[in-house]
Amino acid sequence: MVAKSPHRRAVLLGLSAAALVGPALAEAVTDLEWKDLLPEGDPSLPGNLLGILPHDESSMAARQPMSTGTRTDWNGQIVRLSGFIVPVDHKGTGVTAFILVPFVGACVHVPPPPANQLVFVTTGTPYESSGMFEAVTVTGMFGTASTATQLADIGYALSADDIRPFRR
Repeated sequence: MVAKSPHRRAVLLGLSAAALVGPALAEAVTDLEWKDLLPEGDPSLPGNLLGILPHDESSMAARQPMSTGTRTDWNGQIVRLSGFIVPVDHKGTGVTAFILVPFVGACVHVPPPPANQLVFVTTGTPYESSGMFEAVTVTGMFGTASTATQLADIGYALSADDIRPFRR
């Protein structure tokens, strides 16, 4: 028979707590806002909406303003960023690649913002989106990556580990 001492129970509880906290500390998540993606010293938030344009308007990508550059501060880090989905690729009924945009209508109804205000998101697990421009919060590995699509040039990429409907 093994004696149960208060000291042994305290050690076991301490080890259990450390095992639970360890993974959370190993993958700290940085919460980003769209203004964080602008180069330092650039106070502007591009993408002011001049009005809704008809779908048959000429290419929105041709009206994309020039980017003032990207930031590398969060390359290789796990970040969380909220925005709106513009689907690019599907698997079944789920979205596997999309452009995360800072405001509704970007890239489709109004010209896209500069590349430093767009994030190309990919996910191995298709996200069952409720439709175009669904508000979501995406968490995953972040980095700078110049990507060109028919809709816009994109300055950042995010490999999503978690995509959730946006909640305030």
